[in-house]
Amino acid sequence: MAGSCKLNKGLVMTEFQVEGMSCQHCIAAVTRSIHEVDATAEVQVDLEHGKVVVTSTETIDALKEAIDEAGYTVLSAKAA
Repeated sequence: MAGSCKLNKGLVMTEFQVEGMSCQHCIAAVTRSIHEVDATAEVQVDLEHGKVVVTSTETIDALKEAIDEAGYTVLSAKAA
């Protein structure tokens, strides 16, 4: 289910397919939750396609848990 693409300095870029996001509040909630586990993470949210792309030093499991805690369902994760 999970994949990642290694970048510089231990950064990993992962694309999550996420269910339930529909508005700017959703973007803010997901971004805030991810930043609680990695304040330096880059987060890009695509509402139309239900994707969240995260560049972070955190594990995929930690990022998935952060998205789950924001109230959204992660359907899959793969290298971005």
